[in-house]
Amino acid sequence: MTTIRLTAAQAMVKWLSVQMTPTASSSDAAGAQKLERYVDGMWAIFGHGNVAGMGEALHGLREEFPTWRGQNEQTMAHAAIAYAKAKKRTRAMAVTTSIGPGATNVVTAAALAHVNRLPLLIVAGDVFATRRPDPVLQQVEDFGDGTVSANDCFRPVSRYFDRITRPEHLLTALPRALRTMTDPAECGPATLAFCQDVQCEAYDYPEAFFEPRVWHIRRPLADSREVEEMVTRIRAAEKPLIVAGGGVIYAQAEATLARFAETHGIPVIETQAGKGALAQSHPMNFGASGVDGSAAANALAAEADLVIGIGTRFQDFTTGSRTLFANPERRLVSVNVAAYDAEKHGALAVTGDARVTLERVSEALRDHRAHWAGADARTQWLAAVTEHCRDRKRPAGERPSDAEVIGAVQRATGEDAVAMCAAGTMPGALKLLWQPSQGGYHMEYGFSCMGYEIAGAMGLKLACPEREVICFVGDGSYMMANSELATAVMRRIPFTVVLTDNRGYGCINRLQQGCGGAPFNNLYADCNVAAQPEIDYVAHAAAMGAHAVKAATIADLEEAVAAARGRDLPTVIVIETDAGEGPGFGEAGHWWDVAVPETGDSDRLEKAYAAYLDHQQRQRLVN
Repeated sequence: MTTIRLTAAQAMVKWLSVQMTPTASSSDAAGAQKLERYVDGMWAIFGHGNVAGMGEALHGLREEFPTWRGQNEQTMAHAAIAYAKAKKRTRAMAVTTSIGPGATNVVTAAALAHVNRLPLLIVAGDVFATRRPDPVLQQVEDFGDGTVSANDCFRPVSRYFDRITRPEHLLTALPRALRTMTDPAECGPATLAFCQDVQCEAYDYPEAFFEPRVWHIRRPLADSREVEEMVTRIRAAEKPLIVAGGGVIYAQAEATLARFAETHGIPVIETQAGKGALAQSHPMNFGASGVDGSAAANALAAEADLVIGIGTRFQDFTTGSRTLFANPERRLVSVNVAAYDAEKHGALAVTGDARVTLERVSEALRDHRAHWAGADARTQWLAAVTEHCRDRKRPAGERPSDAEVIGAVQRATGEDAVAMCAAGTMPGALKLLWQPSQGGYHMEYGFSCMGYEIAGAMGLKLACPEREVICFVGDGSYMMANSELATAVMRRIPFTVVLTDNRGYGCINRLQQGCGGAPFNNLYADCNVAAQPEIDYVAHAAAMGAHAVKAATIADLEEAVAAARGRDLPTVIVIETDAGEGPGFGEAGHWWDVAVPETGDSDRLEKAYAAYLDHQQRQRLVN
């Protein structure tokens, strides 16, 4: 057996550099398969625990395997996650950290990737395997378990976890990590806790280990009995309804879903992750479902006698905390590549790839069509959206609503625009009101992680350089994590940030009051501070090198968004908004189960608790 002597860190980087995946086009003009790296480089902040090992290895292969420097480990991982999401899980990125806080900074991002079923490779520096210098700087010690380190925090938020305590562990650990990341059913973060001394140890690795390998994303077929039962239920239903989740997009089943809905007359409503699978202009798209749903979509959901989930977890926002699908005769079918998700809510589990499953079901249904009468509701809803998002020409000093901001951005952008966000008011408002083209929506709402937005916009733009990326972020989330704006400036990655300043956490302030509480500790005006902050976000963004402006009016915002196109660096547009206005209107939206105190000292709290009990009675806990 021919071997090559490398340090463990060198071996890891060399191996990652030759792990390939077919490109989106899959073949060239001659029919040969075109390939690209599956792990498209590594984000790195070096420190004690990875600079000597991983740092030297990455430098040695910097031409074959790129390294990118960020500002914070968590936000570097957010950028990597957004890249994988935009690539529909066909490619991924890696992140390496030092030990201690460098590693634990990534735990939040790992949880985000885990919840959203997105691939991320985490190479976290760890303590000495030999334990010779213990305790080393930043080492977390468990008084009762000598095998524990800070990296054990990753165990509950990783799909695969391994600790590399010998160089030869890479021979099994690396393939297992990528198998997890490329498995559509188990996809999520893989964490390799890499002991810092082991990174630098040499080993005679088999040359065959470094031969290029092609990773294909499987399309598992559902059991034929499950497909047959799904067909039977659709044929028997008078009012079937499709709930499109993120699995539609990850399976690249957008066109298949459109044909299925058109052919069989079944309307489609969307989750946060599934929005954009169908363009809003598609006649079978009735908009968002659930808590932040449209009047048209939620009306259909209340009547449906068969709810067909495609690639969705039926999360509480989607189901109105199990009250949305109100027809007492309704049944659930769930098509999902993960059996764990397919079984939720007692649904008929059809465990398989969304695209091939819809193709098989459609073939079996032949010319069968449902006969809904909902087109008028869809038309009325879209007209109401246009009215709600118009520029109201407010007088000086009166702040616009988030809906008006969304309307301005929508009017100022083209078909190639992608709206992205993560937390606060805007996710609900965008799901409700943004009208995307296919693929024109990128929302991290499985974990609703404040601080994802700026870094996520950078990762999204890296994945989709041909599209205009619009990052919506509130002042609260911007304050949590904005430093990757400097990275985007350094690398000349252009995107547009629309920063809505409502002077605090406006979304949670409304939720607090909706649950019977008094305004407290959310908006700056209700905080225990000596002076109200006057933060100059324009100056702050400009200090990091971004092009930054303030929009005094909605008309100013439209002009600024249009002007941002063509720049080779990020643009930040700040606009002050009204913290009191929520994203919905009319019959839009639905109940969300947020616990209300059972007793208190205010009439408002008593009324909120009475309403809470009333809604609880409508929850359907079993199918």
